[in-house]
Amino acid sequence: MDRFHAMRVFMRIAETGGFAEAARQLHMSPPAVTRAVAALEDAIGARLLTRTTRSVRLTEAGARYVEDCRTILAAIEEAEAAAAGLYATPSGMLTVTASVMFGRIYILPVMTEFLDRHPEVSGHMLLLDRIVNLVDEGVDVAIRIGNLPDSSYRAIRIGSVRQVICGSPAYLAKHGLPRTPADLASHRIVAATSSWPSLEWRFGRDADIAVNVKPTLFSNSNEATISAVRSGWGLTRALSYQVGPDLASGELQIVLGEFEQPPLPVHIVHAEGRNASAKVRAFIDFARDRLRANPAFN
Repeated sequence: MDRFHAMRVFMRIAETGGFAEAARQLHMSPPAVTRAVAALEDAIGARLLTRTTRSVRLTEAGARYVEDCRTILAAIEEAEAAAAGLYATPSGMLTVTASVMFGRIYILPVMTEFLDRHPEVSGHMLLLDRIVNLVDEGVDVAIRIGNLPDSSYRAIRIGSVRQVICGSPAYLAKHGLPRTPADLASHRIVAATSSWPSLEWRFGRDADIAVNVKPTLFSNSNEATISAVRSGWGLTRALSYQVGPDLASGELQIVLGEFEQPPLPVHIVHAEGRNASAKVRAFIDFARDRLRANPAFN
C-alpha cells in the first residue's frame, strides 16, 4: 500500500463527505477508494470512518488522524517544493576546487562573475595542488588538468595546456637560445618541485627524448619559480597557463617549442551527473563558456 496515497484518499473523503464524490475528484473508481481506506484502517488498526447507506462520518480516531494527515502531507509538499526550487533556481553554497595558480588566475574571476549573476549562491574556492575527492570532501565542481582516470564522474573538456620551457628576454639575450633539449645542460635551471618532481624532463610528441637537468635553484612554489625566471635568473619548465600572463606581457618567452610533448587536457568535473542541482548546472555552463573562450586553453 502507498501510505501517502491512502492518506490523501482518506482526507478527500473527509472533506467531501462521501466515497463517490472523493472517487470522482480523484479520478478513481469507487471500489479503489474503498480499498485504499480499508488498507489504511488495517495498517493503523483503528476504524477511521463510520459508513451508513446515507452518510460517512469520521470516528473519534478518524477526526484526530485527519488533522495529522494534513500536517504530514503539507510537510511533504513543502519539502518537495523546496527540493524542486533547489533544482530549478541556483541557490546555496557552491564549492569549486582547482590547483592554486590555476584557480587564482582563471577560476576566481569566473567564480566572482558567476556570483554577481546569481545572488542567491555563495561560493567556496578550494585551491589545492592535489587531487580532491569530490564526494568525500563535499566539492561540487573540480577543474582538472591532465588525463583523467576512468571514474563515475562527469567530465566536460574545455581546452588544453602545454608543457613549456621559458625564460625572460633579458636572460635569453645574455645566454642565448637553447636549440635542442640537450642544450639545457649549459643553462641555469630553476625547478618547481611541486609540478616537476622528476629531474628527467621528457620532450617530443612521443616523449622519447629524455634530458636529466641539474637545477641551480629548487622551489616548492610555482609562483616563486616563475618570479625568479621572470627576473632573468634562468629557465624553467611550466604549464602554459602558469605563465600565460607573462607570455602575453612579453616578460617571458617560450623556447624549444618544437620539442614539446602533446598538450594536457583541461576538464570541468562533477559527480552529480544528470541530477545536478541548478547551482552546479548553471556554474558548469557558465565556466565552460568562459574558459573555452580564453585563448590560454586553445
